[in-house]
Amino acid sequence: GAMAREIAGRIGDGHVLAIDRSAKAIAQAQAASQAEIGSGRLSLRQVAAEDFELEAGEMPYDIAVAVRVGALDGRHPEAGRRAKRRVAAALTPQGQLFIDGGDPLRRLLLHD
Repeated sequence: GAMAREIAGRIGDGHVLAIDRSAKAIAQAQAASQAEIGSGRLSLRQVAAEDFELEAGEMPYDIAVAVRVGALDGRHPEAGRRAKRRVAAALTPQGQLFIDGGDPLRRLLLHD
C-alpha cells in the first residue's frame, strides 16, 4: 500500500491499481489510502498476480511494480510463468514490469 500511495501521489491524472493476494493487506491499504482512493488515483483489488486479469472496460497499464511477490522473484517458477503472462496481458505494448531486488528496482522481461 505504501508504494501505491506514493506513486498515486505523483501520477498526475493517471491511475494506480494495487493488487495483493492477501485480504488483510488490501484492508490495511484501504484504511491507509482513503485520500488517494477518494481522488480516483488509486484502487485496490484482492487477487494473486498469477490470476490477475483486467476487468471489462479497464485500460491496460504502462508500468507494473512488484514488491515481495514470490511468483515473480523466482521462488515459485510455474506461478511466475503464469504471473508474467497475466501482467504482460494487462500492460500496454510498451509496458514494463519492475520488481524489487535491484538498485532500486530490477526490470523483469515479460517475453522470454
